[in-house]
Amino acid sequence: MKPLVISLGGSLLNQTVYAKSFAAILSPHLKARKFAVVTGGGQKAALYADAARTRMAGKAGAEFYADFDAINATRENASGLKKAFGTLAFSKIITHPLDAVSALKKKNLVLSGGFLPGITTDACSVLIAEAIGADRVVNASRVDGIYDKNPSEFKDARRYDRLTHAELVDLAVKFDQRKARTNFVFDLVATKLAARSSIAVDFVDGRDLLQLTAAIEGKAFVGTRVR
Repeated sequence: MKPLVISLGGSLLNQTVYAKSFAAILSPHLKARKFAVVTGGGQKAALYADAARTRMAGKAGAEFYADFDAINATRENASGLKKAFGTLAFSKIITHPLDAVSALKKKNLVLSGGFLPGITTDACSVLIAEAIGADRVVNASRVDGIYDKNPSEFKDARRYDRLTHAELVDLAVKFDQRKARTNFVFDLVATKLAARSSIAVDFVDGRDLLQLTAAIEGKAFVGTRVR
């Protein structure tokens, strides 16, 4: 069975109890399969990025430092999640895709935050998938799939059950602003990386642990499948 990468939205980890719940559903699978979990920054990243922009106001490179500080937030979230798994997880938070290759030889679970300014945790997830030979990424957030417009703003927003990689790229082009903590469907870089390596991406509401479990297990779930 090939390894699986899970991209876990930072907004899910704002509640400490979620880390324990997530660990409870994933831990039983660690006996038979290898996993890499990449955590986003959530509200913490937004605060860190905004503080950096204020600090660097009027100076070149403000967005670089906003990204840099937001990455620290993602790694802090990864560290918090690692505590919920205890000794089941690799001892360090990895900071490069190739680190996952060596780490998974020692443990069946490796955790990561962001890697580099300008590269979101979406892209980090796909880069890790490429590095470890995974053919699927499960993207868990507070939204139950990909919509044609923001479902929190438009009542008539339509969820896609299935998309091709090309269709996902088109949507990402519309929404990706390349700034820390801006909301878009899935990072444009990540969509193109997934497309080039034919890596499937499943989008699911991570708050619904039953649906998340189904997605992890490769079963039918409520959400969006990209192939």
